[in-house]
Amino acid sequence: MSKMDNLRAMREAKYADAQKRAAAAPPKSGAKAPVAPQAPATPAAAPTASAKADTATAADTEELCGHRNMSGRTCTRERGHAAKSHRYS
Repeated sequence: MSKMDNLRAMREAKYADAQKRAAAAPPKSGAKAPVAPQAPATPAAAPTASAKADTATAADTEELCGHRNMSGRTCTRERGHAAKSHRYS
């Protein structure tokens, strides 16, 4: 028996074992429990401190370059900077 024949026999044995386990396992229900849709947020009468902080953060990110490198870091220089290189953080 060659090496390839041994590998084929092992693969077929694993497949047969997996088929036996799948047949013996209890059937899974394919239907998931229904999820209620998100309720629309009601507008607040006055913006809270956290909302003000969010808008300040959004304003800061709008002024940044925002270029992303391959690892997902973003450039912290100002938008439209003249420098050829980016500063990532």
